[in-house]
Amino acid sequence: MSIWRVQGGYPLEGSLTIQGAKNAVLPVLAATILTGCETELTNVPALRDVEASLDILRSLGCAADRRGDVVNIDSRDLTGCRIGRDLTGRMRSSIIFLGAVLARCGQARIAMPGGCELGPRPVDLHLAAMEALGAEVSVERDEIVCRADGLTGGPVRLDLPSVGATENAMIAACAAKGESVITGAAREPEIVELQGFLRALGADMEGAGTPVITVRGMRPVRRVGWRVMPDRIVAATVLCACACAGGDVELRGLDPAHVQSVSDQLAAMGARLDAGARWLRIRCQGRLRGGRTIVTEPYPGFPTDAQPLMMAASLKAAGQTVFEENIFEHRYRQAVQLARMGADIRLEGRRAVITGVERLYGTRVEAEDLRGGAALIIAGLGAEGQTDLLDRGHVARGYERFDRALNALGAHIEITD
Repeated sequence: MSIWRVQGGYPLEGSLTIQGAKNAVLPVLAATILTGCETELTNVPALRDVEASLDILRSLGCAADRRGDVVNIDSRDLTGCRIGRDLTGRMRSSIIFLGAVLARCGQARIAMPGGCELGPRPVDLHLAAMEALGAEVSVERDEIVCRADGLTGGPVRLDLPSVGATENAMIAACAAKGESVITGAAREPEIVELQGFLRALGADMEGAGTPVITVRGMRPVRRVGWRVMPDRIVAATVLCACACAGGDVELRGLDPAHVQSVSDQLAAMGARLDAGARWLRIRCQGRLRGGRTIVTEPYPGFPTDAQPLMMAASLKAAGQTVFEENIFEHRYRQAVQLARMGADIRLEGRRAVITGVERLYGTRVEAEDLRGGAALIIAGLGAEGQTDLLDRGHVARGYERFDRALNALGAHIEITD
């Protein structure tokens, strides 16, 4: 248990280089076992989910070493094909190892994954993708079991644009004989990132960023180096923090297009935004305007991960802001905690109606998931007095030394265990 003590009332000023992306590095880490090779990854964020992934790699017989933001992995001596509950229980995205282990070993046994409880996130799409590539799939005692003497290329149709299922299908298809065509694929920037890494590994692949991805096998290489892309959700978090607390912040090292759905909403609410090739600046003075309806959708729509962050940014906006959550059933878990700080939030099923208040007040609140915890930090920055956030490790799953990053911009945050 950690306690984040956030002193409100301090505008954010300065510049910040965005950390490596959590949602990009996790599938890349899984893909390092696709063939026996040596991999050097740079710009790897120091996150609990990343450490859990490295522990999974070690449990499978790989060598995995971190020095600063550089991670070296040697998967040549991979020996295992089973990932137990003690490891998968630490993060939901452990399911991303399914396609890689199956492709490398011809079988995979993975305990049902853990992670944030945001509502049903079935693994059916992942399993259907493995079956489409020729694997036999079953569930035995809360353990996913996949077997295949050899994967075979063919059509892989995803009923929903699931990011994880798309990534699993891309990775497994690299080991299949013949051409695989993934339709209904997710289009997120992290999908494009994974395609780039798989190509560096020797994959013949195209189409990432569109609904159709074609994979024609691979010619493995012995060594590969890769730099992890910046984290667009961390960038969105800082943008929303500046919107709530006020100030002038420049984000560096990111592609502004990756956060355009967030920055466009903030601009419509009255924030001033300017962008260059690899930077984005936000300036907020005075009270923002409400009156927007924000609907979460698959990329390039507004991301569900940014919904709690934007909710925190809209708490003091004049007028009403309406959110419609279409991805996860329990994405409004932060609302009850925000209300304790004086927010006016009315929940109506998948809709949340925010009526802006002039002031928020610091109090004791609790993080129930990763992005909800970040939203409470944002609200604390814009509140009067001290906010004490009780966090059971959620924030550290997605943000690298987030207190230091915000303090460098003028925030006043302390963390105690």
